[in-house]
Amino acid sequence: MRRSICVLLLTLTGSGTAGYAQSADPPKVAFEAASVKVNKSGDNSTSVGPRPGGRFSATNAPLALLITMAYRLQPFQVQGAPDWTRTDRFDISAKLDGDPPLAPLTGSEPDRMTLALRTLLADRFKLGTHWETQELPIYALVPARADGKLGPNMHPSSTDCEAVRAASDAAAREGRTNNPNTSDRVVCGVRNSGYGRFQFGGNPMSLFANALANQVARVVTDRTGLSGNWDFELTFTPERIRQQALAGTVPPDVDPNGPSIFTAIQEQLGLKLESTKGPVQVLVIDHIEQPSPD
Repeated sequence: MRRSICVLLLTLTGSGTAGYAQSADPPKVAFEAASVKVNKSGDNSTSVGPRPGGRFSATNAPLALLITMAYRLQPFQVQGAPDWTRTDRFDISAKLDGDPPLAPLTGSEPDRMTLALRTLLADRFKLGTHWETQELPIYALVPARADGKLGPNMHPSSTDCEAVRAASDAAAREGRTNNPNTSDRVVCGVRNSGYGRFQFGGNPMSLFANALANQVARVVTDRTGLSGNWDFELTFTPERIRQQALAGTVPPDVDPNGPSIFTAIQEQLGLKLESTKGPVQVLVIDHIEQPSPD
């Protein structure tokens, strides 16, 4: 059975922004109430993310995922985590005081929910860390053509995503749903199907570069020179699908012979990933423990 992950931060509230939260001495924020329980269901699905009303919920989530979310990092930016942080699963239900808005997709500082999740990890899992800056291989996202002409899938966006997010938050507080995203189009946000369909809407290319990091296992820096917000869809065949094709276990409705993500970015977006090196901030885990029971 395939593993299914639903991370709500990827739709209208953002996630995966490598290097996002390395502020010096951020303020300490804590949930007013939090429950942490071990999940032994054996299920393959994971749901994790903020909820309206200052709530945070995680179901069947590995601790490694929670750490990357709390510090807005990609998995390769976390070092020293023991194996059980990737195999053991946890259910978390927590509540901030008040009714803070859900975090926007972009920003220079961590939001209160992110900071409270860090505090919970420190209090309940005894997480101790330090930062290091390491010179590592990275990718630069750059124009593919000297004349700067973009690919056929790239379209400037005129959507005001801040207004869309505000309307969605207001509807949620009233018990209504107001999500403009559909299965065919992401108006505001990033959606990755996991099977080679990447939908992007109403946001800057810097967010796309951050989202790509998880696909290519490197930090990606935006050097496109493109300003404003963009809409596009990117279709490709992930490398794991190619490997599954060799074993005869390709999921239905997935083309094992489609382009790689590198080829797709160049042909469909008119951009390319150039391999280079650069400073990458890495979170090193010094100490971590299994949580005490509630």
